[in-house]
Amino acid sequence: MLEKMTPNQRLVIAVVLSIVFFVAYTAIFPPEQPELEQTQKSENVALKQASGTQTSVEQTRNVVEQEAGHAIAADEKIATGVSNTIVTITNEKFILKIDTLGRISSKELLEEKFNNKEDIHAQMIPAFGTKPLFIRFLDDKINEEATKVAYSATVSEIALGNEPQKVVLTQHLKELTITKELTFYADGHYDAVVSVSKDKRYFVYLGQRPQVTENLMTVNGAMIYTDDDIATIIADGEAEGRRTFTGVELISAFDQYSATIMYGFSKDTTVFVERDRDNNPIVYFDALPTMKFNGYIGPKDHKVLESINPILTNAIEYGWFTFAAKPLFALLSWLHGIFGNWGWAIIALTLIIRIILYPLTYKGMVSMQKIKDIAPKIKEIQAKYKGDPQRTNAAVMEMYKKHGANPLGGCLPMLLQIPVFFAIYRVLLNAVELQGAPWALWITDLSRMDQYYVLPILMGATMYYQQKLTPNNFTDPLQEKVFKFLPIIFTFFFLTFPSGLVLYWFVNNLFSIAQQFIVNQQFKNAKDAQAALEKKAPEKKDD
Repeated sequence: MLEKMTPNQRLVIAVVLSIVFFVAYTAIFPPEQPELEQTQKSENVALKQASGTQTSVEQTRNVVEQEAGHAIAADEKIATGVSNTIVTITNEKFILKIDTLGRISSKELLEEKFNNKEDIHAQMIPAFGTKPLFIRFLDDKINEEATKVAYSATVSEIALGNEPQKVVLTQHLKELTITKELTFYADGHYDAVVSVSKDKRYFVYLGQRPQVTENLMTVNGAMIYTDDDIATIIADGEAEGRRTFTGVELISAFDQYSATIMYGFSKDTTVFVERDRDNNPIVYFDALPTMKFNGYIGPKDHKVLESINPILTNAIEYGWFTFAAKPLFALLSWLHGIFGNWGWAIIALTLIIRIILYPLTYKGMVSMQKIKDIAPKIKEIQAKYKGDPQRTNAAVMEMYKKHGANPLGGCLPMLLQIPVFFAIYRVLLNAVELQGAPWALWITDLSRMDQYYVLPILMGATMYYQQKLTPNNFTDPLQEKVFKFLPIIFTFFFLTFPSGLVLYWFVNNLFSIAQQFIVNQQFKNAKDAQAALEKKAPEKKDD
């Protein structure tokens, strides 16, 4: 069956099936989530320890590994415990809490646009696993003591306004004192100075990634961005043993729209990435006796990150198509500044992309029309030289050459459009700016699915109509039937896609229909003109 297809047909079907496979795979094989039973077990053991129950060294080490989220070498064990809040920082946009182990234990986003489906405020710090600013010492004895001695704080409550506010956390142990000077800012970032009174080796943890949004079509995990402009992504489920990095500009644990980030390290800082029991990445760094760095916990809003430090915009992950996605997002943001609405900005961006790619798509459509026109003659050649592939191919190529039809004419424009498509796909899928952003009528949040399924159905309908207008030269009826089912398949998958992404595809279909209609009309006019000339020619001859 494939031998009867032209290279153009094979490429079209391959591209479409690749997209379908991409979506289907992520839907059928979602990343494994931590088992609730294991989480509850960890919390129960820790609660016993906090209440004063004596534990053996081995039990303590088990709790340590549950807290760290990954297996730790014997000479790097650390104990831990459960503790209460000692500092609460409030702001009009968030509530942040610090516990008695000197960790950022909670950050609640108060803006309604970040609420989950149950309309509950987003919580940036997961209940299980390591927390930001968690410290692990190389010395096991120090670790055990650190779990029994609480930090003290210079203030217990901070009402954070436009001016930054500082809190100093101190933990007094027998052999040394640990101090954390933390300065918090209204935009969500903080400055940190962590110091120990004696030169004891210790590590500072980035913390578990946020779990505010769980989208099967996006990558969740950790990022290490180094000074050679390389972003290393370790996705959940794909961490393999210990990896080390130097020259690190920032580290990030992220989900679709939010991230926990640390940056501003000295150039000689060594960052480690290990795996937990589910092969998810755990990130921490080897700290100096006095360690200065910065942190951010919040949405991956481009403007906010750029205003804090331009290097942070690299924490917005677009995958392989970052080279095209970044300028497309910059253009989308500029259009939003003009229209003041992300929905209309998406429509304008789609129009601009179609105008830029018009020469390529036009050339491809013309080529497909020419191939359609000579399809009957191609079938005659195939029937004439049946059983002789060499003569058939030679005659077909001669026919293409005679009529100026390029069998690859529709392929090359499509190949050039693939990076653009996937880039805009990644932009719209990862843009936190679309959260809570309305477009028109019933679309009140472009980051969420259309609850009435109107946009996906319109997208499928326009895709079907576009197929009706687009010329094809299928020689196998089965292939043609399968191709006609694609709009239904795409509609099914797009039912749960973010409205912003479905809006882009729907509008893109409308522009494709308009362009195909123009090309079809041009060919019809040309045929009508040719027929008119042929009709006049005999009349003149008779005269």
